[in-house]
Amino acid sequence: MLDVVYYMPIPQVSRPLSRSLARDEVHRRLKVWIIDGTLRPGEVLRDQGIALSLGVSRTPVREALRRLEDEGFVETALDRWTRVAPLDLQKALEIYSIIEALEVFALETARLTAEDIKKMSVINQAMRRALRLKQPGSALRADEDFHGVWLTGAQNGELWVLVQQLKTKLQRVELAYWDRAARADESVREHATLLRALQTGSRREAIVALKRNWEGAKQRLRTVADSEASSVEI
Repeated sequence: MLDVVYYMPIPQVSRPLSRSLARDEVHRRLKVWIIDGTLRPGEVLRDQGIALSLGVSRTPVREALRRLEDEGFVETALDRWTRVAPLDLQKALEIYSIIEALEVFALETARLTAEDIKKMSVINQAMRRALRLKQPGSALRADEDFHGVWLTGAQNGELWVLVQQLKTKLQRVELAYWDRAARADESVREHATLLRALQTGSRREAIVALKRNWEGAKQRLRTVADSEASSVEI
């Protein structure tokens, strides 16, 4: 079976990157472009073209590509190509389960104030508006902010870092398949159930609602995965 190869549309930048920040900035920009779909799955990444576009040498580009490969965003075939890794829905489902367990622990231990709960309500309304306006990026940020309230309340720095690293990997999948996850607005209702539990002081019911929220998210992704499989078989 032949590999499908795409040519990368690297955006042009207004001015070259400073040498002292080049390595980290090249990594950051490429990662953002991969997550938001500017660089599509399967697109070949040529270090020379990236270097010219960003105004840096090829060395920081190669270092950035190696980091992205370690993180699962890029894949290589020796002496053949370096390209954006394909989307892996099964791996995304595995990550969902890990984050669910970590967030349950965070919610169990979080110190939440009345102001925190009010903030969550405001964020959930913002997510509802973003969904209505078909703004997936804004909706996903609101969803992350909503969950971030009790992650912050857990006051566990290592937990926070670990969850954010895992969620970064999920963002790419969620943005790519947003239009096909037709029931994404269900997450807002699941959030509302969690909020009501917190408002009545029932942490146990809130944890049950959180688990249902993650199960709902996994089911929505499974629906997309099943649809993908069906289209391939046809």
